[in-house]
Parts: sequence; C-alpha cells; structure tokens
Amino acid sequence: MDLKTASALRRLRLVSGPEAISFLLLLVCSVLKRTTDFNAVPAMGMIHGVLFVLYVIFWADAWNRAKWPLKTAALYFVLSVLPTGGFFAERKLKREAESAVIASRARQEGVVGA
Repeated sequence: MDLKTASALRRLRLVSGPEAISFLLLLVCSVLKRTTDFNAVPAMGMIHGVLFVLYVIFWADAWNRAKWPLKTAALYFVLSVLPTGGFFAERKLKREAESAVIASRARQEGVVGA
C-alpha cells in the first residue's frame, strides 16, 4: 500500500468516529426537542452535516485509491448512514490498515511473496 492510499484510509477512519457520535447526538437532540424546550437540532444538524459530507468525500477518495470492490465500498457507505455504523467502519478500517502494514513489512523483508 502506498503512502497516499494509507493517508486516504486514515482520513476516512479519523472522520468515521466523530461522524457516528454526531449522528447519535443529533438523534438525542431530536428527542429532546420534542419532549422539552431544549432545541439544539439546528446546531447539531450543521455539525453532523459537515462531518457526513467529509465522510463521503474521504470515502470516495479511499475507494478510488484502495481499489475496493463494489461490495466493500457499499459496505462503508451503508455504515455511514447507520446510527452506530461509523464505529464499526473505524474498527474495520483500523484492521485493514494494520494488515496492510504487516504485509508491506513482510514484502520488504522478503519473508513472503505478499
């Protein structure tokens, strides 16, 4: 994996957690808006919207650079629209990056033909 691909995956991973948290907070704010006088939906909606747009941009970049099959790219996109999906995407991306680093080191050392 080259440096640009690793950077794209890292950016996607770093935005997936905050995007998931903002989605959950937006849901909480929506419930509070309907049950109390507290209305943070406009502010939280803006924050979540910005993070979601960043996620989609970083997802498209990672898909392009990592050459994911359609099934993998679709999985990461679907995870972005589920309330806790960003946490699962972050964990899966972390495992993928670690596997790539291990394979890269093995190739450099000539241990395997990975």
